[in-house]
This record gives sequence, structure tokens and C-alpha cells, in this order.
Amino acid sequence: MSQKQLKEAFISNLNGTSLLEISAGLSLPPLCLLCRGLLLILHYLHHGKPVSSRKYSLLLDFLVLVSPLLFSCTVLSPIIFFIPVILAAFCAGIFFKIYSQRKREARTPFGQIVKEFQEACLDPESIPAITVFRVYVNVLTSISILAVDFPQYPRRYAKAETYGTGVMDLGVGAFIFGNALVCPEVRQKSHTTQARFSSLARQVFAVWPLISLGVGRLLSVKSIEYHEHTSEYGVHWNFFFTLALVRVAASLLLAIFPKRKAWLVAVALAVLYQLLLSSTSLKRFILHGSDGRGSRLGFLDANREGLLSLCGYLAIYLASVQVGLWLLQRRSSVRSWLEALRGLALAVLALWVLLQLCQACTEPVSRRLANLPFCTWVLAHCLLLLGFFVLTDLTLVFTKLLVRGSSVPCCWKLVQPPNSRKKLGMEAVPVGRQDKLSQLCLISAINKNQLLFFLLANVMTGAVNILIDTIHSKAAFTLCILHLYMFFNCLVMYILHARNIVLKFW
Repeated sequence: MSQKQLKEAFISNLNGTSLLEISAGLSLPPLCLLCRGLLLILHYLHHGKPVSSRKYSLLLDFLVLVSPLLFSCTVLSPIIFFIPVILAAFCAGIFFKIYSQRKREARTPFGQIVKEFQEACLDPESIPAITVFRVYVNVLTSISILAVDFPQYPRRYAKAETYGTGVMDLGVGAFIFGNALVCPEVRQKSHTTQARFSSLARQVFAVWPLISLGVGRLLSVKSIEYHEHTSEYGVHWNFFFTLALVRVAASLLLAIFPKRKAWLVAVALAVLYQLLLSSTSLKRFILHGSDGRGSRLGFLDANREGLLSLCGYLAIYLASVQVGLWLLQRRSSVRSWLEALRGLALAVLALWVLLQLCQACTEPVSRRLANLPFCTWVLAHCLLLLGFFVLTDLTLVFTKLLVRGSSVPCCWKLVQPPNSRKKLGMEAVPVGRQDKLSQLCLISAINKNQLLFFLLANVMTGAVNILIDTIHSKAAFTLCILHLYMFFNCLVMYILHARNIVLKFW
């Protein structure tokens, strides 16, 4: 077998992993974020000022926010269920150290702190959990697209061939989910017909970079004979095309139907598509081609997975628009966000039950088909991860009440309510300090140029695969390559952010 055939076989015919293992893995990014926040608060407690060095800030963010994820999906994957316990114990130790070392004059009784926490007002103009969710989906995707070519990345984490739940299968759906949370329809306050079609026009124009990237990827992959998994999207199709068409189709549907009813359109679309899969020969065509032997004759036959899975991805996008609209409802207090967190927990529970019913009544989860169980699974796990991030932010808000004046980048800011300074003992953080903190944050840096980060990760992945025999790499070498690859990507984003450069012109 040629090197190209070896690499294609290495990522083919896989069956995924368990839902429980994926859930355990999803708890790692929030725990890393919590650990970083607690370490920054502890530093402020000891030194009376935040970390002021860009070099140390980048190093801390990379080592705490990114490096544990690299280890957990490679050499530490056999003990993946113990890693969240270890991280949680470490975070608990830092929290109790902060609690016990507070200044004497700040030692408010614990019950009073809990009361202040519930009554605390948060900045209603930003929801850090959404930003962090989108950034981490990008980071995890960037790690996986290169790590999957190394033997240390468990085969059960890679994309399943037909049925199954691999980590990378979830990543595809999570990318769609994250894009929908901040789409123009969610951020747009006007509900008029003119505003809807204006949003549609903007989306049609805004997807041309995705189309260009899709064409660029297609031409580069074919010209250098880069290894590819044909049954993933087809011969000519790729994820850039999927994302572009889903965004345009969703904007068209939301221009016709009220966006507050997006969830109804999503349910109707997913159910109708599943009925077609179950009651017609559509599923057989997607899996085996028009002749039943995996033919790739004609454009539709050659790209059947990518084209027909658009129905499922569109349903995920529309359901995610509904989630975005719900999240952006004005909530300014911790108490209201605790209620929202309870709502997220109930939604996750309901989707888990629905997932079991869907699999029992129809078929297992299939990313290749983007069937109803796949849509349900993606939404359940994305809401779970989003809920974890909201819980992390609220925990950091509580900790900041213990150490007055401390700040954590990409975390909720405490807003001073009128005439309540004495009551809550809060101090407004100067705007300049917040701006400086945001410049020292890797999450803010990646968020500012997310598409560029994803594109750079794809280019670097191709370069590494061309230069290195990834399949036969040893563990130490693999970890070095993955760390250098991710650090380079993060460093480029960090430099652009420090210079306030946003490479977006559409």
C-alpha cells in the first residue's frame, strides 16, 4: 500500500466510542477554564495585581487551557475518566486556598457571600460562555484534525464510518451549533420582513470566503494527492461547502418563517428527513450509491453524503438559532442565570431521553447520514458543554466576590447596581484594566480571528502530514509535534490580537 492508502485506511472503518466517554471528555475544557481563572485570582490575592506580562499570560493560557486537552486525547486517553476528577480536585484545592488566605478585612461570613452572590448583577451585554464555547470547539477541532493521523490518538475518537459516536463526529455538529449561536438572525433585534431579507442578503455575501476555502481545499487536496476519507462528504465536497450552504438555507427559511419558531422548523425538517431515510431507498443510496456497490458516477452520486446530510445539519443550525435567542434574553443577575442553568440541565435531560427513544425506534447515530439521532445527540452534548461553561463562569464570579478587585479575562464582569456599593461591597473594575486583561487572553485572541485560526490549523495539518510519517511516530515525538503545532497557531492569533488586527474583510 502507498503512504496515501495507508493513511486513508488508518482513518476508515471506525465505530466511535461511548456517550459516557464523550461526556467525560466534554468536562475537561470547563475544568481547564476554571483552573486558569482560579490561578489568576490566587495570583491577584498574593501580588495585589493581575498578570501583566504578555509572555507569561500566553504561556499560562496555553499550558492550562490547551495542553491538558492534547494529553487527554493521546497518551492519557486510557485514564480519561480519572482526568476530570484530578482536575476538579486541583481546582477545589486552589479554591480553598483562596478562601482561607483572604485578607482579614475581607472575611465576610460565608452565608453573606452566598447572599451577595445571588443578588450580584452581571454585565447583560455579554455572555462569555458563548464565546468560550465557540473558541473551544475551534481548538478541539484543530487538535483532532492533526492528532487523528497519529497512532496515539485513539481510533474510537475518530469519525465513525457509518454508525457510531466519535469525538470528531461531535465536532462537526458542534461547529454548526456554535455558528448558529451568533448568526445575524440571533443578534438582530428587528423582526420586520425587510430585516429578515436584509439578513439573508448579508449571509449570501458573507459565505463567499467559505466557498473560496472549500474550492481551495478541493484543488489542493486533488493536486497533491493528499489522503482523504471519501465516505465522509464525497469526492468533491467538504465541510466548508456544508457550512456555507447551511447558513444560506437557514437564512432563507428564517426569512420565511418567524425566527421564534425556528425550533418547529428544525423538528419538522429532521423528522421528515428521518422518515425519508426509513421508508424510502434514500439511506441505501447514501450508503451504497446508485448501483448498490458504492459507485461514484455523476455529481450527486459522487457527493451524496455531503449533499444529503445538509438536511440534518440544517436542522441542527435552526435548533441552535432557537438556543441562541433564548440565551440572549436579558438576564442581569446571578439568580436569573442559575435559573437558566436549570433550564439547560432539563433540556439536556430531555434530549438524552429523546436520543434513546430515537435510537430504539429508528437507527443508531450516524454522522454520515446526519439522521435524527445524530441531530439529537449533537444538540444534547452541545447544550451540556454550554451548561458546563455557564457553571464555570458563575463559579468564578463567586470566587471574585471572595477577592475584591480581582478579574478574570473572558469571564462575567460584576456590574455595580445603583446605590448598592455598601450593601454588596463591590468595586467596579476600571475599563482600562479590563481592556488590558482582554489583550492578555488567548481565548479573546482566537475569538477575534476564528476562521483564520481554523484555516491556519488546516494548512499546518497538511504541511505536517506531507513532511512527517505520522502513522509510525512514537509518543514523545507525537506530543512534541502536536504541542508545537498548537502553540504556533495560538501564537499567531495572540500576536494579531495584541496588535488589534482582525483579518476579516467581508
